Amino acid sequence: MKSRLKQIRKILASKRINLLLISNPLNVRYLTGFTGSTGFCLIGQNVAVFFSDFRYRTQYEKQVDKSFRFVEGNNYLDLIVREVKGRGFRRLFFEDESFNFRNFTLMRKKLGKIKFLSSSGIVDSMRIIKDKKEISFIKEAAVVNSKALSELVPQIKSGVSEIDLSNFLESSMKKNGSERNAFDTIVASGVRSSLPHGLASTKKIKKGNLITIDFGSVVNGYHADTTRVFSCGEPSKKSRKIYDIVLRAQKAAIEKVAPGVKCGEVDSVARKIIQKEGYGEFFGHGTGHGLGLFIHEAPRIAPNQDAILQPNMILTIEPGIYLQGWGGVRVEDMILVTEKGKEIITSDISKELIVC
Repeated sequence: MKSRLKQIRKILASKRINLLLISNPLNVRYLTGFTGSTGFCLIGQNVAVFFSDFRYRTQYEKQVDKSFRFVEGNNYLDLIVREVKGRGFRRLFFEDESFNFRNFTLMRKKLGKIKFLSSSGIVDSMRIIKDKKEISFIKEAAVVNSKALSELVPQIKSGVSEIDLSNFLESSMKKNGSERNAFDTIVASGVRSSLPHGLASTKKIKKGNLITIDFGSVVNGYHADTTRVFSCGEPSKKSRKIYDIVLRAQKAAIEKVAPGVKCGEVDSVARKIIQKEGYGEFFGHGTGHGLGLFIHEAPRIAPNQDAILQPNMILTIEPGIYLQGWGGVRVEDMILVTEKGKEIITSDISKELIVC
């Protein structure tokens, strides 16, 4: 945590920001170690203050880095204003993407002549590059995904409902070490697999159905994300064809991943393959995204994204084709960008179209 505090102070200095209020709970956790639901932190060159209330006193003492001074009370805005005014600051910057309008209005009134200015993306930009602990947590979550999916495969059969498969998978993830689901589990079969975010329903699996399963575990707050497609019984020629196109696109995009490559270039590799096969209009989302303390983080692997891949970024590669009234296919892996190329974190989960 001390190294993160040092890093953010360098960033603030470069942007001429004397004082920044952190309100995004994930950013508070990233900088302080606090996992509770209510807390703010104030950071400047000689300032590191954590604000919460009586409920979290014991948790603060156990979790929050000792670089931060604890200020306790129920009216957070008053506590923050008192701290800012007491130090004689003339400006206070805040995270505009997570500070709600009501609090913004109240804070601006309470600060009086002190300017209340918006800033965004400072901590998020730090979170893009993972340290060794973060990488290890994400890899642990990926192992949980792998174990849970292998336990699920025998359950995939005609007559079983999507929600039954989802419940089994989520139970298996928890049994294998996940603290919670990374997101609402997607189990979409048959025509429902044309829904990119088709949450599990009461629909029963039928022979010939393709089944898209997109799920994730969380270990120490860090997320894993995997998508695989199964066939209940022998797939049709069209199912094989669509699956093979998506898989080729996904493998080509993964091959493109390397430090120094633009995110948009990775997306383009997958998109061109799908477009060449005549299905470009049916691939309507980005090829991937970063992940960590949140399931969707920077960088975005999407068209016209100029962000450059760097070592220790972790991202997903997940192209898909979705045909309304027929079904869809998406294949997703997590990739760690390394100094020399990449490491597929989910490499132990087969990407062949598994027939159940």
